[in-house]
Amino acid sequence: MSRRPHVLMLESISDKARRILVQNTSVVETFTPEAAMEACQQQEIHGIVTRGKGQVDQALIKACPHLKVIARCGVGLDNIDVSCASHHKVKVINLPGSNAYTVAEHTLALMLSLQRRQFQSITQVKAGNWDYRNHYQGDEIRGKTVAILGLGNIGKKVAQLIDAFGGNVIYWGRQLQESPYTFCTLEEALMSGDTVSLHLPLVNDTENLLDKKRLALMKSGALLINTSRGAIVHEPSLITALQNGAVGGYATDVLTEEPPAPDHPFLHMDQVLVTPHSASLTATTYRQMCEISVTNLLALLRDEAIDKKYIFNRSLL
Repeated sequence: MSRRPHVLMLESISDKARRILVQNTSVVETFTPEAAMEACQQQEIHGIVTRGKGQVDQALIKACPHLKVIARCGVGLDNIDVSCASHHKVKVINLPGSNAYTVAEHTLALMLSLQRRQFQSITQVKAGNWDYRNHYQGDEIRGKTVAILGLGNIGKKVAQLIDAFGGNVIYWGRQLQESPYTFCTLEEALMSGDTVSLHLPLVNDTENLLDKKRLALMKSGALLINTSRGAIVHEPSLITALQNGAVGGYATDVLTEEPPAPDHPFLHMDQVLVTPHSASLTATTYRQMCEISVTNLLALLRDEAIDKKYIFNRSLL
């Protein structure tokens, strides 16, 4: 591309990545859907940069007839209409596996906090109740069965961490994999897990996967951890299961609607821990994801080759 390309930026990115983008393109920053659509009417947009919230839907793609590349600074693509992009010959790039270590660490932190009731313990001590130590409500991972749903990049690393803590790992996924862990049906995994940890993409087959019927299969008092996508769990059914004690606790980094309304039941339940969709947002991983995404975007805008693993719709190559 001989002239300076225009890149639509739907969300903030790291300072260094933004500088690289500004030095090489004309950046149009728009942080609302309405502003993005308006920008497309005023400029020829050649690239779009988003993270996890900026929606690249069919309407936006169609409004950018000169669009060549959509860059997702992360892994999941549920905020991008990949099918529409592919139809219009627009490459979609992401960073598979880039956040696996940090999300796995966050998963274990949530699991330990929920298992050991650390949040409640810390809160009680700060309130002056040192005698909370005598309640013996916390437990340990060692000797427990942890059922991992989805043994992809993140799930495998979570399994390794559970192994190191002396837990017993079983897993369910859409296909059997070479691993030292026992493969189960979904029903077997739910019935056997003292803790169930979710590591699945949000697609048609996984939306509301854990509904009322499947939540009822879980061991009484079992714990549920979710660092994948909120909509994989049917939240109203889970709220009921938590209220009646069928599910012992829920620790999640993701919700069906983010941010949650102030009256969302999860925010007012002692046995629920919620973090703000921040599992992959360590300083190191955030910088790396943004910088690699921007570098790849610029290369494709210049018709240069990049590692094929970063191009989601490889059928366009």
